[in-house]
Amino acid sequence: MNPLGVGIGWRPEIDLTVERLPDVDFVEVVAENIRPAALPESLRVLRERGIPVVPHGVGLGLGDATPPDPVRLAHLAACAKALDAPLVSEHLAFVRAGGMEAGHLLPVPRTRETLAVVADNIMRAQDALPVPLALENVAAIFGWPEDELTEAEFLGELVERTGVQLLVDVANLYTNQVNLDLSAVEALDVLPLASLAYVHVAGGHLHDGIWHDTHAHTVPEQVLDVLEELCARVTPPGVLLEWDDHYPSDAALATELDRVRTAIAAGARRLTSSQAGTTENAGPHTRPLREPGTPATSETPTGRAASAASAAREATLGEGPW
Repeated sequence: MNPLGVGIGWRPEIDLTVERLPDVDFVEVVAENIRPAALPESLRVLRERGIPVVPHGVGLGLGDATPPDPVRLAHLAACAKALDAPLVSEHLAFVRAGGMEAGHLLPVPRTRETLAVVADNIMRAQDALPVPLALENVAAIFGWPEDELTEAEFLGELVERTGVQLLVDVANLYTNQVNLDLSAVEALDVLPLASLAYVHVAGGHLHDGIWHDTHAHTVPEQVLDVLEELCARVTPPGVLLEWDDHYPSDAALATELDRVRTAIAAGARRLTSSQAGTTENAGPHTRPLREPGTPATSETPTGRAASAASAAREATLGEGPW
């Protein structure tokens, strides 16, 4: 698969904004929100420009106790064909049981027994899809007491058993660090990043000590710290900004994308230094992640983008249009 670059989630509320934004290399669309036989005009425009569109499923339920619904799988496959997509993505989550819909992406119990069920579900999905599948880690506000593996270990086992690719959501890693005391950096150290397909970045907010992954707020510096840590370990094929509500102006979204590019470039410099065997700013763990609510000192959202936006656009990660 060719590198994807830096992208943004396509939503009908911001379809024209996405078309206008400069330097958008790819987009992602929620598969359940489109009809393959009647694609939105905006998506057709983007495809005609050669911009890849990735269908992103939210309802397949690969973590359910039962096999994936063939109708849902057929829809996801049809979306991939209609969009000529390079891959599709879904979540490591269960969404229904006993005929009831959860209405949320719930974490799976990370046991060996569950691992076998989820691996089988993934392989069934792979057999039905015309393109590779990438699996996303989810945000959680609770964990199961019977968990035997960390999420990173669980995902690693799934990659080894099925060959599934990874969609690493760094905002979700940060969410789980705040809510469940699961270190985002330690997760990056365990995840099989060689199987990385692309990355999600999103904003949220802290309420009564709980971090809510809202996709409706500016990306906090702490999440960009996690993105930089990831990029200090591996060159991501793509990084995508998610924004799902309370949509800001075109200029604000462009600034958010510049902040993402800046974090990518900072991580890339550390990766290059590490590979060259130097010590200055090299490798992972050189900067501790900020706690929720910690001021970003001189690296405010605006300052971070303004200070390095040009350099970020010029940074070359892999062979893609970064």
